[in-house]
Amino acid sequence: MKKERRGIRLIAELANVSIGTVDRALHGRGGIKESTRQRILQLAVQTGYTPNLAARALSVAKSTASIGVCMPREIHFFYDQLWSGVLDEAKRVAHLGIRFISRAVQVLGEHDTEAFEELVDSGVKGIVLTAGNPRGLKPLIDQAEQQGIRVVCVSTDAPESRRSSIVCVEPSLNGCLAGELMGKFVLPGAEVAVVAGMLNTEDHRKKTDGFSKAFPEHCQDGRIAAVIEGHEDEDETFQKTFDLLRRIPELAGLYVNTVNCLPVCRALGAHGLAGKVKLITTDLFPEMSEYFRKGTITASIYQQPHRQGQIAARLMADHFISKASLPSTIHLSPGVVMSSNLHLFREMKHSESKFDESLLNSLTAQ
Repeated sequence: MKKERRGIRLIAELANVSIGTVDRALHGRGGIKESTRQRILQLAVQTGYTPNLAARALSVAKSTASIGVCMPREIHFFYDQLWSGVLDEAKRVAHLGIRFISRAVQVLGEHDTEAFEELVDSGVKGIVLTAGNPRGLKPLIDQAEQQGIRVVCVSTDAPESRRSSIVCVEPSLNGCLAGELMGKFVLPGAEVAVVAGMLNTEDHRKKTDGFSKAFPEHCQDGRIAAVIEGHEDEDETFQKTFDLLRRIPELAGLYVNTVNCLPVCRALGAHGLAGKVKLITTDLFPEMSEYFRKGTITASIYQQPHRQGQIAARLMADHFISKASLPSTIHLSPGVVMSSNLHLFREMKHSESKFDESLLNSLTAQ
């Protein structure tokens, strides 16, 4: 209990409110402004605070809450980390009667409506969702929420829906950071291009918009020469990037706003442009280290995928364990990865980044 009180005291100090106000926010009680509640809940997540779950175990022992998880498996470099965060949290709360049921989709935006409907039909009380197809998912999310099934989006959003919460690195900020970096890497008047996944996905579209806004602000007379979509397909991304480099040989920079950067690296190598064209990528995985070492990748924007998955699952679990309110938004801060700090990230430590495939299979089988 002392540890819990210290956690509440820290949040109170950071939020500049009383301990009583923090307690009311964490337990969904009235008497405080909604804006204050949201600020406290976000600080609670950021500081890693959770209520004393052991003390509340008896209150949930007689009832089991099932939480569905609908996220892609490809591109596995990113989604393995997202899944590992969810699975770490699933193990943490399993003894409290909380179980997670997976309905993984193979590719972002494909068959997620069917998977979502299956989870609703299975009787889950909440769903953690990567909304690759926000338009198709909106009516399903709205209906689920109306039925009392809480939906927490993670990584990419369905902002027009009535989902309860979103956990992500704010995509516009992500793109703006990449645009500012690119503007400082290239010469005035430079032409650059964006390699996106799918612009109908909220995350990819907002990153593109952020980059397109920030780059000209930080590069005098700089211009976005092209935006191409690779649809998370390696062959398509390679061919479109290869053709782009042939069509615009004077291209000074490329921003890849999806994790699918390896085919872009190969296209640069095929043209003999590795290290000559400034390349800003997204996120991190071991196979990228060689391209950092060679100078093909100039920098990468890190999105904390493991932490995103962990927070999304924890919000949902705490909601059912301790009746904690769900904050409408949790935005994590993007980071910048360069060759000098590459070794500090968990994805570069193979033992930590190895994905527990057997555990995902066991969840999927439930």
